[in-house]
Amino acid sequence: MKDKRLEEIASTVCNKTNIGMEDAIYLTTSPFFELLFWANLIRERFKGKSIDTCSIINAKSGKCQEDCKFCAQSARYKTEVPQYPLVDRKKVVESARSARVSKRFGIVTSGRSLKQNEIERVCEMIEAIKANISPCASIGRLTLDYASQLKSAGLVRYHHNLETGETFFAKICTTHTYKERIESIEIAKQTGLEVCSGGIFGIGECWSERIELAFKLRELEVDSIPLNFLNPVSGTPLGQQERLTPFEALRIIAIFRFIHPKRDIKIGGGREVTLRDLQGWMYYAGANGVMIGNYLTTLGRPPEEDIRLIKDFGLLCL
Repeated sequence: MKDKRLEEIASTVCNKTNIGMEDAIYLTTSPFFELLFWANLIRERFKGKSIDTCSIINAKSGKCQEDCKFCAQSARYKTEVPQYPLVDRKKVVESARSARVSKRFGIVTSGRSLKQNEIERVCEMIEAIKANISPCASIGRLTLDYASQLKSAGLVRYHHNLETGETFFAKICTTHTYKERIESIEIAKQTGLEVCSGGIFGIGECWSERIELAFKLRELEVDSIPLNFLNPVSGTPLGQQERLTPFEALRIIAIFRFIHPKRDIKIGGGREVTLRDLQGWMYYAGANGVMIGNYLTTLGRPPEEDIRLIKDFGLLCL
């Protein structure tokens, strides 16, 4: 028997009306396969069959003074993550050239923020790659001046995750506030940059905190929402955390699609170890984007495998 309430909620979304918190909470216990069916329909209605792809380079690794409990790059934890300063422009150009199978290429750095001389070097990197691939950056806290410099250099999209709901944030990070993260997003938008902001799941949060994150991102009107799943790293406080099941991860994707029917929902780190043999289902659950290649501190799949998977599902790479 069909779940009538689920069908009504899906119809509300398809009629271009935002759902409320009560409906979103209902989705957390709704019939799983029906939920995915509607999420896929919503994706096709608003995003078609195109899959947005991106790749990244870890352009500055380790020695971060923040204490995010899930992060292997924090200097507060003993991990095996490589540590190195900002790489040179040549390395970024080479990496961007190798990533041309992707639509976007992100320059990512560890730490709270960059210094002015580092911002200038990142701007040079952006200028060097922008003719061949859409440049993105994830370089920590922004100021209006930094954002303006990046925009002038040709940056298209700024990435800055909220990570989780505000009520849970202090349990995973104490060295900066949720408000600070929102301020960087607002500065990026004020400067005319597109914004990519999402979170990481499986860090101990509950369903209400996941939905809290989704609603805050809707309020901020971000352009792209990356969903990551914890891949526990030994030495971090969450190194022994149990991974989410594939079905729970897929339900998260589907609910975000219901709440964000018109936005890009992109699946990133942790998908290989969390979804395992069900990775292709992320598209049926409503995702219309994927990060391909390696991540910051963990390995991904060969890009050609992800491109083949997209095509096998009858979808198109942007």
